[in-house]
Amino acid sequence: MDSEELMARARDVETIGISPHDIMLSGRKAVVTGGGGGIGQGIALGLARFGASVAVLDIEPERCTATAAAIERLGSPGLGVPTDVMDAAALRNGIDAAAEAFGGVDILINNAGGVRGGPFVSQPEGSIRRHVEINLMSCIFATQHAANLMIEAGIGGSIVNVASIEGLRAAPGFAVYSACKAAMVQFTKTMALELSEHQIRVNCLAPDHTITPGNRGNRNGPVTPQTWPATDNEEWARLIPAGREGLVEEQASAAVWLCSAMSEYTTGITVSVDGGTWASSGWLRTADGRWIQNP
Repeated sequence: MDSEELMARARDVETIGISPHDIMLSGRKAVVTGGGGGIGQGIALGLARFGASVAVLDIEPERCTATAAAIERLGSPGLGVPTDVMDAAALRNGIDAAAEAFGGVDILINNAGGVRGGPFVSQPEGSIRRHVEINLMSCIFATQHAANLMIEAGIGGSIVNVASIEGLRAAPGFAVYSACKAAMVQFTKTMALELSEHQIRVNCLAPDHTITPGNRGNRNGPVTPQTWPATDNEEWARLIPAGREGLVEEQASAAVWLCSAMSEYTTGITVSVDGGTWASSGWLRTADGRWIQNP
């Protein structure tokens, strides 16, 4: 929408308002990295439910196939592209495969990532480099390639980076992961400015603990929720103001909004979809329902 159209809309009060259609993604073409399970899969299916064509890039072939099939069952075109996002050339090829299949790309979800906990001073060099490659460099290279495709096509677009609450606070035992996620938050802001002239919006999600295959020990192979161990709900109720772990669908709802016309004036922000954890800043709920500061 150009400036003259915007001014005309502002002068005509009868045009002020929103439409349910503004949330729809019909005709949009998306790529989701790490889309075979967890938050990535939730976002991929969420985009599909709202009408987008979705390509899933994931290192696990079975997960690519299963998620692409689920997208098709929802009535949207789906594509599974087994991809190691730590290989920049393979990542670019995966995005190109989506563009060829769908006739372009105008949504990119940088979701791929991973973490292993442990003291920083004893973290091996290989582990440090892997954390940086999978969490940060995959986001940077995917953004560069997808943004160039969007600019070349002149279609604008939306890029959503999935960071973490650990990019907004200290994270003992997860130093490199936290640093990568903080970098993603800053990268989001800078890209929002650099790409604004091309009508490409760039935003970020900062989840806290969300139920995923990875944090249930199902890191490889097909997603099999029936094998996941139960967790201590009472402990999560103490740590998270919302009183429970998050669901991938709740991350997906924020991503759909950030990719839709409902957020067309929103760029450069980080949305904390975390059940209130970031707001609590160390306040914990006791067993009798009182709030106390973390001793």
